[in-house]
Amino acid sequence: MERIRYTEMLRSRLRERRRFIQVLAGPRQVGKSTIIADVLSTLEIPYVSESADDITVLGDTWLKGIWDRARDLARRHGEAQVVVDGIQKIANWSETVKKLWDEDKKTGANVKAILSGSSRLLLAKGPSESLQGRFELIPVPHWSYGEMKEVFGFSLDEYIYFGSYPGPAGFIRDEKRWKAYIRDSIMEPSLTKDIFMLTPIQKPALLRQLMELGAYYSGQILPFEHMLGQLSDAGNTTTLAYYLDLLRQSGLLAGLQKYSGSKVRKRASSPKLQVFNNALMLSRHPMDFTKTKEDDTFWGHLVESAVGTHLLNSVAGEDVSLGYWREKQDEVDFVLYNECSAATFEVKRGGRTHGRGMDSFLTRYPGSKVFSVSAKADAGSMMIPLGEFLLSDPLEYL
Repeated sequence: MERIRYTEMLRSRLRERRRFIQVLAGPRQVGKSTIIADVLSTLEIPYVSESADDITVLGDTWLKGIWDRARDLARRHGEAQVVVDGIQKIANWSETVKKLWDEDKKTGANVKAILSGSSRLLLAKGPSESLQGRFELIPVPHWSYGEMKEVFGFSLDEYIYFGSYPGPAGFIRDEKRWKAYIRDSIMEPSLTKDIFMLTPIQKPALLRQLMELGAYYSGQILPFEHMLGQLSDAGNTTTLAYYLDLLRQSGLLAGLQKYSGSKVRKRASSPKLQVFNNALMLSRHPMDFTKTKEDDTFWGHLVESAVGTHLLNSVAGEDVSLGYWREKQDEVDFVLYNECSAATFEVKRGGRTHGRGMDSFLTRYPGSKVFSVSAKADAGSMMIPLGEFLLSDPLEYL
């Protein structure tokens, strides 16, 4: 189970001598706090743990006070752990942490540090600029189908429809309540607390509209020109591309770029919109689970989006990228690639193992690997059954 892997990784690092600050970063409600709590409960190290989300007035004085408490514990017990959740809410936090960490190195104070936050973007800005060489990043992505199946007993269809947020998993039988939770406790805080409060946004209404549009069209290619026609006060494509980057770094919505074998050309392509969690597609959808399954077209979009979420979350923290490919009428749904190889994935509804798009891609990029994923694939089929694929590690296909 993936959460166990992150828990063991953090536990192993904290058992080492004081070496690096540990930074857990990822979207809201994916279990970062639970991972930290599990580790702290098994390590015989005294600690001070605080959440910035619980404090109204934050600053370097508040952070220094927490650190001084951990220093006192370290003097009395030989070592101590300081933990701060929601670190991105503290203004200039990285400069303050750098100062405190370096002071401890000079004085020999054995204070180890865990920092966590809900946005990869906001966390990455601090460490990359002020904490270079002092931290290790542990990216914590959304839950997988395997985790939702093991912990909550989700069926494949339930995972495709309800996605993989653990918090509201217990009341999926009450869809009105479930959808309200996704909107009010996940999407809204992700926008207001993780983006609007901490990043200058000239057109917040536009960013909200872009999120809703992207969720509706998840798994589909949508040119920027078409987005401009559907969004009010849309400005220009540069603004939309910037907002898509913010949504991606917040673990909500990505704009996948066209694979071309050339990094120079990728940014000029029309994005393929892809949510990180299928729950984001359904939070405002009027149909319920049963009626949605009866709508073959929309259910097909959900299946393709579910494959996209699995691939997208698999590249977190890896030197691997996810895109798509299209030339005229030929298209490949997803391309997973690094500097050495590329693997393509088609999400199929029929019985053919692959279509013309795969053939065209192989002609252009010989040596690439091709795979077809289908919810209707039988055992022994050349296609990968959907459930089997969603339980696999996509990086193994490269």
